[in-house]
Amino acid sequence: MAPVAKRPLLEVEERSELGSRASRRLRRAGLIPGIIYGAEREPVPFKVPATRLRQVLAQGATIIDVKVGGGKPMPAVIKEQQHDPVRDLVVHVDLQQVRLDERVTATVPLELVGGEEAPGVRQGGVLEHVLWEVEIEALAGELPERVVADVSRLELGGTLTLGEVEPPEGVTLVGDPDAVVATIVPPTRAEEAAETVEEEPEVGGAEGAEEGQGS
Repeated sequence: MAPVAKRPLLEVEERSELGSRASRRLRRAGLIPGIIYGAEREPVPFKVPATRLRQVLAQGATIIDVKVGGGKPMPAVIKEQQHDPVRDLVVHVDLQQVRLDERVTATVPLELVGGEEAPGVRQGGVLEHVLWEVEIEALAGELPERVVADVSRLELGGTLTLGEVEPPEGVTLVGDPDAVVATIVPPTRAEEAAETVEEEPEVGGAEGAEEGQGS
C-alpha cells in the first residue's frame, strides 16, 4: 500500500457577509472568502486568513480537513480556486466535502525510480521524464501522495507508457494508457556538435575583404 497523504487542517470561520462588495472588504482585511459544499448539508460560506490558505494550498494535498468554527474537522477536496488575473493570488475558494469511504478522482505526482539501474542509462542514454502528474481514482481516505513508476528495465530507445505503470493497491490510473511516461534517448554526440560548428561560415575573411574592395 502506498503512503497515504497526511491531511492538513484548514480552520475557517462562517461568514454572513455576502456579495462582491463584502468580499472585497474581506480581502482588504487579509481574509479570503470561500464556500464549502456538502452532500447532506447546505453550502456554508466562510472566510479564512489568506496566509493560512496559501500555506495549505502550497502543500499540494489532495484532501484537506476543514474545521468551520467550533465544529469537527471534515474531509474536503479543493473544488475550484479563483485567482486575481494580475497578481495571480487566490481571491476565492470552493471546497467540496467528501466521505472517506467513497471513491474520488484526484491528480497526484508521478515519480520515477530505478533510473540509474536502467540498461539504457548504463549504455550512456539519457532518461527523459515526460509525464509528471497522473489522474487517479481511489477511496478518498486512501489517496496516495504519489504514484511511482519503475524504469529500471528500460533499454536504450525504450519507452514506458501509462498502461505499463503498476498503480498502488486499490488505485486506478485514469488517462490514456498509451501516454508516454518516460523514455531513454541516445546521448548527444560531441563530435556531431563540433562538426556543426566547423561548418558554419566565417564572419569576415576573404569574402569580407572582397566586399571591402568593391565598395
